[in-house]
Amino acid sequence: MELHITPGEFFRADLRVGTIVEALPFPEARKPAIRLRIHFGPEIGELLSSAQIAALYNPEELAGRQVIAVVNFPPKQIGPILSQCLVLGAPDAQGDIVLLGTERPVADGVRIA
Repeated sequence: MELHITPGEFFRADLRVGTIVEALPFPEARKPAIRLRIHFGPEIGELLSSAQIAALYNPEELAGRQVIAVVNFPPKQIGPILSQCLVLGAPDAQGDIVLLGTERPVADGVRIA
């Protein structure tokens, strides 16, 4: 089944580039996850997220990495944290999530077009 959307529908999702400023283990999560604090520039500031990326990433290696996230979903309570954005990733052959990012550095908060 093929699903088509209009460009207007696509752009309702506010996808932005942000830099991970802090990554911490998240042992309270039901599935292995990492707690992220991401800076999206002066307009948006910093948002928290829980990402199920612990199979491929260690928290220590994530600070400074740019990622792409949806910043206009409603906040979602995940255990003790309120996740404020959805970090995007794609599953590899084993089903583990690989983070989506930029090929080269760009300004934090840039909207994906």
